[in-house]
Amino acid sequence: MNDNSLRKNDFNEISMKIILNAGDARLIIKEGLDCVAACEFEAAKEKLTEAKKKITAAHAAQTETIQGEARGEKIDFSLLFAHAQDTLMTIMSEWNTANHLVRLFETFDGRLRKLEEK
Repeated sequence: MNDNSLRKNDFNEISMKIILNAGDARLIIKEGLDCVAACEFEAAKEKLTEAKKKITAAHAAQTETIQGEARGEKIDFSLLFAHAQDTLMTIMSEWNTANHLVRLFETFDGRLRKLEEK
């Protein structure tokens, strides 16, 4: 096995690490949104914190690769890496939206509870 194929294998592993961590984050975000639907806002926030850790791990792998290229490492185009970046970007957007939804529904729930007390 030559160095070039080893690098490609390493690059594929990094891509899969990004995809798997981002995918795990997506599942955890879904669990968090299920908590929101049940008005379990603290549990939802915990899920989003857990998901953020997965996103951070995926982002670190991506950043390491991009910084390597910036240092002059030759990195050939990889459809798998492009897919990994796209997946990560999408999940980051989902996390941001879910984070806003938790705050929004928690506020609405609080207002509704106050109205019901009257």
